[in-house]
Amino acid sequence: MTALLIGLATALAAAFVALIVAAVAAAPAGMPAADLLRVYPDLFRLLVSLSKDKRVARSVRWRLLVALAYNVQPINLIPDFIPVVGLADNVVVTAWAIRSALRRSGAGVVLCHWRGSPASFTLLCRLCHLHMQPELSAGDNLEPSETRSA
Repeated sequence: MTALLIGLATALAAAFVALIVAAVAAAPAGMPAADLLRVYPDLFRLLVSLSKDKRVARSVRWRLLVALAYNVQPINLIPDFIPVVGLADNVVVTAWAIRSALRRSGAGVVLCHWRGSPASFTLLCRLCHLHMQPELSAGDNLEPSETRSA
């Protein structure tokens, strides 16, 4: 039983390291390590807040909720305790939801909810294979009460 627990802990540690390596590889040049480590918590907060925003299409909000529910389940399509690939399906589902939110709602709406740095938003876009910049364009519809805090 101890060997099994050690094996599971090792697998989870290896999966986390693999995710960090992928993030480091996709990170913009000069991105601080602290921003890099905060990408995943910021992403979770983004999924939650976007799923509550009425400016986001209902179908996209459902995708975001599916991604949240899928990620909190330890046993899903590929169980999370399987090294590396166990978390890969979670990454794919999350990327699907984020890509959908960015494409359908626009970067302005998504950036209203992003609490990370512009560099970490650029990293998120790279990981989702989107070519967007963290600047707001003139056409983005931002309500004053929904603007991003500094």
